[in-house]
Amino acid sequence: MRRLLFLIFPLFIVARTYAQVEERLWLNVIYIGNSITQGVQIDNPRRNAPPVKASVYLRAQPNVGEIKYSNQGVSGKTTVDFLPQTNTFFPKVIEVAEQFKEDTWAKLVFSIMLGTNDSAIKGPNGSPVSAEQYYQNMRIIIDELLSRYPAALVVLHKPLWYSPNTHNASLYLEEGLKRLESYFPQLEKLVAHYQDTYPNQVFMGDTEAFDYFKENHLTELIPENGNSGVFYLHPNLSGASKLGEFWGKAIYRAITHK
Repeated sequence: MRRLLFLIFPLFIVARTYAQVEERLWLNVIYIGNSITQGVQIDNPRRNAPPVKASVYLRAQPNVGEIKYSNQGVSGKTTVDFLPQTNTFFPKVIEVAEQFKEDTWAKLVFSIMLGTNDSAIKGPNGSPVSAEQYYQNMRIIIDELLSRYPAALVVLHKPLWYSPNTHNASLYLEEGLKRLESYFPQLEKLVAHYQDTYPNQVFMGDTEAFDYFKENHLTELIPENGNSGVFYLHPNLSGASKLGEFWGKAIYRAITHK
């Protein structure tokens, strides 16, 4: 009997270990966004952009296995640029997603932060984008992603604060910044909308970074010379790392439903 117990116990350990391995989350994350996501203005964005830092954070979580990611942030782009019908940047997202789709054991996640350029008073494609149109554009993008990848998760992050004198935001008024903030309820509306059609697949992502960078822009954003003086828009190395942590935490909450 004692010998039999010795034989059974190692098998129990192996089975338990195997179950723990099976429970680990394997992730493929596609980050969609603009220059902030791309990591412009910082040294070596391939190592320091927010998607890199977010993925590092996720990889460090105890029940996350391997993680692959793709940075699809493109400077100056709006929700209009990522619409499927414009056939410009959306196909590049799909190209990566098709490659990731081969990893059937991994959860596909789309992390989206768009809106900064949409809120501009002029310049970027389609701007200024109204709150209602922002909702429609985002819904078209998400609808197409979920139609193609019905098991995917979509995480929607609030855009970051920028200084009111940022070029193309407004010369004297906080028009651009106010427009940006009008997008926030639209993101929450999108999450509520998909609870009926794709329950527990579209999540509100980061909601803290806006206030954090507003309060800490002198140390976490890069001072840039513009038409209306020095403005703050893009994270520096420290800010990119902090933003990545915000995104990583939000994505982790989404994939674990916590």
